[in-house]
Amino acid sequence: MSLFDSRSLLPLVALVAACTTKDVSKSANASDSTHTVAAAVPHQMTVIATDYKFEAPDEVPSGMMTVHLVDNGSEMHHVAFVKLNEGKTVADIEQAMKTQGPMPKWAVDHGGVNPSHPGGGMTSTTQTLDPGNYALICFIPSADGTPHFAKGMVRPLTVTASTDASAPAPTADIVMTLNDYSFTTSKPITAGKHTIRIENAGTQSHELLLARLAPGKKAQDVPVWAEKPVGPPPAEPIGGVPAIPNGTTAFITANFTPGDYAFVCFLPDAKDGKPHFTHGMVQQIHVE
Repeated sequence: MSLFDSRSLLPLVALVAACTTKDVSKSANASDSTHTVAAAVPHQMTVIATDYKFEAPDEVPSGMMTVHLVDNGSEMHHVAFVKLNEGKTVADIEQAMKTQGPMPKWAVDHGGVNPSHPGGGMTSTTQTLDPGNYALICFIPSADGTPHFAKGMVRPLTVTASTDASAPAPTADIVMTLNDYSFTTSKPITAGKHTIRIENAGTQSHELLLARLAPGKKAQDVPVWAEKPVGPPPAEPIGGVPAIPNGTTAFITANFTPGDYAFVCFLPDAKDGKPHFTHGMVQQIHVE
């Protein structure tokens, strides 16, 4: 379902702004006046995570949405969006998460924002939100092994059909493809700011946790620490997207400084239940 998903026993006051910018176009008419035409841009929302609560809007419009996650807690948090079909509610998914195993079919992975550092870190993701009812969930566990959703980090969200013009997707300079079970980039990632289009071409849901490795640490150290998050982490998370289904996309923008980075997918496999990183979906890159 998402980063540090509970199914694998592993391990971010909301503002809603319906924004438009002005795209100036000149039309010839009797008065030879200049008119402005609204150019659609993504809606904006902010989710504030604390230990163990989300502050977020109750309702947002559908369409292209940039979600900002601020972690004001002392622990690492993310926000996974799960679309609730068939008239299901947050109470239904809370009941379903009390048992291990696959999530019910009416609970559909819909992205979200993977974590930054606690104590005020912020990460963002841009993606399309379809109309419907959602649950905002943190699947990351505390050091005692209890996932944060069991401590109260579950919140409803209603996405209403928007009447605004559809916003275009962000312009990306790198495409990252998620497969069963690998990460592939359209070109090497270099130092500097990059907008990455994340595409899931796999047969099942995948996620991206993007983390900057501490000196001397390896990508494989990240899931080991995540299984029991005690002591200094081997990497600083700098975003990514929780579970997105096959055929969907999300966008992140990150500033890469020279050093080593890890890509990790923690989701449990649909066939054997083992986390995807055990199938090879953990990768280390070096940025010059």
